[in-house]
Amino acid sequence: MILDGKLPDSIVQAAQALRSGALVGLPTETVYGLAADADSDGAVAQVFATKGRPSDHPLIVHVASADALQHFAREVPDFAQALVNAFWPGPLTVILPRRAEVAAAAAGGQDSIGLRCPAHPVAQALLAACAAPSAGERAIAGLAAPSANRFGRVSPTTAQHVLDELGNELLVLDGGACAVGIESTIVDCTRGAPVLLRPGAISRAQIEAVCARPLLSRDDLPAKAPRASGTLESHYAPQATVRLMDARALQAGLDILGADAAHLAVYARAPLRSASSRVLIRRMPDDAEATAQQLFAALRGFDDAGVRLIWVEVPPNTPEWEGVRDRLQRAAA
Repeated sequence: MILDGKLPDSIVQAAQALRSGALVGLPTETVYGLAADADSDGAVAQVFATKGRPSDHPLIVHVASADALQHFAREVPDFAQALVNAFWPGPLTVILPRRAEVAAAAAGGQDSIGLRCPAHPVAQALLAACAAPSAGERAIAGLAAPSANRFGRVSPTTAQHVLDELGNELLVLDGGACAVGIESTIVDCTRGAPVLLRPGAISRAQIEAVCARPLLSRDDLPAKAPRASGTLESHYAPQATVRLMDARALQAGLDILGADAAHLAVYARAPLRSASSRVLIRRMPDDAEATAQQLFAALRGFDDAGVRLIWVEVPPNTPEWEGVRDRLQRAAA
């Protein structure tokens, strides 16, 4: 069931559902999330079951403001606080040492926890309603909200995507199409230095400028990094098989297949031609931000068209395309 997230009554209904232990589809600026009370192990277990996600694969907890850090984190390093001050609300997740008595199930049993403050107005309204309840109601400090899709599949960027994926019985707040379109940047702040676990809309250069120190990658440290959302080798995959190629290889493949080509979609920046009217060709924007915004919707659209193979032009190897490259590489893994 889709509710208009701009209506106050919808926010009240969603907050009540969450307090009762139910799940809610939540719009954010990155992707839609499947939200549950982060401190309710029973509600969080429903998230894992609904998604088919391993229970040791942690969920990101969404909070209304930096004030919630003291509830979930036992320590906030100076550079982590600087990142929060610079980028919250926004598409940045920080992983911090977790207070032992909170959100154990949401953290996948780890002693760390990923926290994010989303910028979407509907998400902010729901989080505020959960954190400041009416008299007699229970406060919810944060919402565990992984992407609202089956585990490993393409993330949803509209309310309808969520229903298509998880069914009409789920209550979903409609906040429109997601403005960012790919999941948040994740920075591990548990190691004395910032470590990039997942690229996103916030770039390495932006993070380094705020931290005033180099941003490390998980491979730069000898100790194993915490498990984090969206970091498995294979992830974000449509039903169709994804292959990454350069523009020359794409055109050569289309030429070889000729008029017999079918059940094929192509997503590319380069102008391409096909002798077959059954090949679905969609233009990828030249701008990384615009591509990120439409990427998951494009992959879902190809699945809806019934294609079996998706050929994608490899994005440029430049910093602004890192988040898109990461999602496509995992979709093709």
